[in-house]
Amino acid sequence: MKKHHTEEQILGILKEAEMGKPLPDLLRQHAISSGTFYRWKSRYGGLEPSQLQRLKQLERENTELKKIVADQALDIRMLKDVNSKNW
Repeated sequence: MKKHHTEEQILGILKEAEMGKPLPDLLRQHAISSGTFYRWKSRYGGLEPSQLQRLKQLERENTELKKIVADQALDIRMLKDVNSKNW
């Protein structure tokens, strides 16, 4: 899936909608569907640019923590396998 809009652009589009621009005009101008608009609104609605940066930082941190947990689970499984063998 190719991204056509950056998060900053998405925030700008949502701001335009909050200012009262008619939704059909906004969708046509930015070439997005109503489903896309409402998905963006549910995810980014009410966010300021600084909050968006914090959200991106937390998502990166969460991804890194998930990798660490997966590595530890793999290590535990390998140790259990080695320990369960009869030598």
